[in-house]
Amino acid sequence: MSEPMDFLLWVRGPAFDVAALIFVIGVVVRFFEIFSLGRKANFSEPRGTEFGPGMKSVLTRSLPEPGMFKRQPLTILVGYVFHIGLLISLILFVPHIELFRETFGFGWPGLPNPLVDAAAVLSIVALLAALWHRISSPVMRILTTNEDWLVWALTFLPMLTGYIAYHRMIDPYPLALGLHILSIEALMIFFPFTKLMHAFTLFIARWYNGAMSGRRVVES
Repeated sequence: MSEPMDFLLWVRGPAFDVAALIFVIGVVVRFFEIFSLGRKANFSEPRGTEFGPGMKSVLTRSLPEPGMFKRQPLTILVGYVFHIGLLISLILFVPHIELFRETFGFGWPGLPNPLVDAAAVLSIVALLAALWHRISSPVMRILTTNEDWLVWALTFLPMLTGYIAYHRMIDPYPLALGLHILSIEALMIFFPFTKLMHAFTLFIARWYNGAMSGRRVVES
């Protein structure tokens, strides 16, 4: 068996099993840490409801604040383009859907490959623009930590290697696909222990802030 195929079988087998185990255990532990902290008992009589304001906060805080686009247009634009492109590439790419169907027994319709490919390109460009902004801005360079650089690389590499594999830009193909899968496994391993975890906790935090404001009948 050729070395590239051996590499592909390794990343699809033992390496993926280890990465998935670390990912699941890490996420469970992080959620346990978050929810075990609990919140102080509030004995005051609530003046409003929690659920509605919580959901409103999730929605409103997913949109840029008034005037924010004028102050930081690149940051806002890059953020939306990247996240939308990432979601399209992740959940609407037919091979990804088929992998999910093979694993869990169900799937959903996908988008035509050229549309997903275009979304991936836009996402890659957005990530490069974000990198350029961090490097070129003195303030951003000061605020950027080593973890931020790591998170950027962990996010960028799966997009880049996926594009390379889809267009077969590396020969042989099993090597290109193996590199793509390996980059995803690196993302899975570091996910629970870095700022990437915000993908799971973001909406929980927003709902909680809105719910507490709703209980006091104040704006979140």
